[in-house]
Amino acid sequence: MAFAQSHIVAARRHQHSRLIIEVDEYSSNPTQAFTFYNINQGRFQPPHVQMVDPVPHDAPKPPGYTRFVCISDTHSRTDPIQMPYGDVLIHAGDFTELGLPSEVKKFNEWLGSLPYEYKIVIAGNHELTFDQEFMADLIKQDFYYFPSVSKLKPESYENVQSLLTNCIYLQDSEVTVRGFRIYGSPW
Repeated sequence: MAFAQSHIVAARRHQHSRLIIEVDEYSSNPTQAFTFYNINQGRFQPPHVQMVDPVPHDAPKPPGYTRFVCISDTHSRTDPIQMPYGDVLIHAGDFTELGLPSEVKKFNEWLGSLPYEYKIVIAGNHELTFDQEFMADLIKQDFYYFPSVSKLKPESYENVQSLLTNCIYLQDSEVTVRGFRIYGSPW
């Protein structure tokens, strides 16, 4: 799910217990999930969703807590962003306009300047070059919807993910950070 704004969530992991969050019944059908939750917004709260009050960005973090900062849709416009304090940054997609290698390099440099202990990145639908099948189809077409992308040579984007050296990139994979399992699947 994409987030339009930065959100800070404080979560506590107990030393001797584990919190298990069940997979939402609509997770395999995003359109159905959107329709269901959009229609019922404000009248229905799924049992696995717990409303929390925002934590002030400068509030001290209690011992044993982990602060997540979740953002998305920065579209290569990271310079003016003031990022809140946190332990783990999750960028949930659309960090570039088109996924050009130059955009990915600039984004990676920005990530390197951030103080988070962990930085986790998942591609979105704007990271066109991260989807090898899409790129192969795009290059075969006579009419190019994305001229700046379609002019790229395959060798310039075949391993575009490798340009992300200042983060953990998730593509249909998961990582465990401070006891939290985080799964990422793009587009």
